[in-house]
Amino acid sequence: MELTPGQLLAYNGTNPSKPIYVALKGQIYDVAAGVSFYGPGGPYAMFAGKDASRALAKMTKNEEDITSSLEGLSEKEIGVLNDWEKKFQAKYPIVGRVVS
Repeated sequence: MELTPGQLLAYNGTNPSKPIYVALKGQIYDVAAGVSFYGPGGPYAMFAGKDASRALAKMTKNEEDITSSLEGLSEKEIGVLNDWEKKFQAKYPIVGRVVS
């Protein structure tokens, strides 16, 4: 499955009939198993329906960092992002990728 960033927004957890997706490094993960984290009211709900690569790399929840852009990240931040990617791969199925 390929989704644009706009289409990905439809999977933000606000529609109970749709799964919850979070993208990381362009890969879309079905995080419905983590609904308490990514669903409405959850501590990471702001990442649902979006590519959270930059925010996870920087360990922030700032809206301006919830983007796929890796521009200007330090080596340490890229390492943190790679650790998050391993965690996502171990916990959640990949269901597609984000396309422009």
